[in-house]
Amino acid sequence: MADGQAVSQTILVVGGGMSGLTTAVEAAEVGYDVILVEKKPYFGGRAAQLNKYFPKLCTPSCGLEINFQRIRNNPRISYFTMAEVEEVTGTEGNFTARIRQNPRFVNEKCTACGDCARACETEVEDPFNFGLGRAKAIRNASAISYPNRFFMDAEFAKSEEAKRLVSVCPVGAIEPDMEANTVDIPVSSIVWSTGWTPYDASKITAYGFGRFENVTTNMRFERLSHKYGPTGGKIIRPDGKAVQNIAFIQCAGSRDHNYLPFCSRICCLASMKQTTYVRAQYPDANITIYYIDLRAMDRYEGFQKRIEEDEKIRWIKSKPARIDEDPVTKDPIVIGEDTLTGIRFSEAYDMVVLATGMEPNTASSRVPVPGVEYDEYGFVTGSAGGVFASGCSTGPLDVASSVQAGTAAALKAIQTVAKARG
Repeated sequence: MADGQAVSQTILVVGGGMSGLTTAVEAAEVGYDVILVEKKPYFGGRAAQLNKYFPKLCTPSCGLEINFQRIRNNPRISYFTMAEVEEVTGTEGNFTARIRQNPRFVNEKCTACGDCARACETEVEDPFNFGLGRAKAIRNASAISYPNRFFMDAEFAKSEEAKRLVSVCPVGAIEPDMEANTVDIPVSSIVWSTGWTPYDASKITAYGFGRFENVTTNMRFERLSHKYGPTGGKIIRPDGKAVQNIAFIQCAGSRDHNYLPFCSRICCLASMKQTTYVRAQYPDANITIYYIDLRAMDRYEGFQKRIEEDEKIRWIKSKPARIDEDPVTKDPIVIGEDTLTGIRFSEAYDMVVLATGMEPNTASSRVPVPGVEYDEYGFVTGSAGGVFASGCSTGPLDVASSVQAGTAAALKAIQTVAKARG
């Protein structure tokens, strides 16, 4: 560093899921300035879309609210939502990050009163609920969104209806003409924690997702089970039928070189957790889990044993060959072979839930810094000077492990700042 050249004391955290939030609050609470950048309109990442965590089966709103409160109360944390890091220049200890702030079309005057949504007639497919149900074109993503401020879909902002909604807002928060802007920010270190996307189950053509209405995925099932989800938490089919006979298929597309070659670690436990959702609503429901092998990583074996005590859960060691559909009842029919007994089966269910795996967002959107290393799946395996990856950018992790990874990344980022400061 040249004499007299200012050294930034700021840490940039990209991604506002559990790992990124943890990095931000841990670094800020020991005295470092943090810029937190999130692509979506809200913080919380995939955890915000869950119904419950395993193994305690508590709601994510608890852990998220604590972190949101820590952000609110810490003046060292500044944040951008609906924003992306377009470019990073410079070197360790002396980076410049170019951040594109995409328009929210609702400014900071918003009080989340909801008058605009009530007046809005246009509805869109709800991305927060993975397309299950509809949402207003101007809305808050969820009941626990932070920041608690509405946003408007970009296409809708161009409409005449959007312009009419300006007069509906009592505080003048709606700006359909809002434009994107960019800002360059000097930072000393960067933590990349952009999370994961559920594997696209429609690619597994033999399982009929997208063609059969009663074949769904594990993340969609989380929203279906949530009290603020599209059915108010009722586990029912689109035709309103109660789900009394349900199957969970493990490794749907995972550990398969035709689709997603690796194990995502959490899928077995997620399906076990979801059996408790079914049992709570339907005490006499029949539940079947098709599995290759069961993986309850680390300290979670006790949770697995608890689920195995349920006598109405049937475990079949099999990777089913395909799913058909009864044209009259719309029941999905699972077809395959029990690999322990060699007996072939063809069984109908009210609903089938596919346990799809994690695809790292770094597989499609790389860290804009040279020298970062990736494995063949897109997970970050090696950091560049002053640039670190955290959470599910580095591999499949559960929520607790993501929090631990975020704390470790905060320490690495702090060490870079201290090194640059000399």
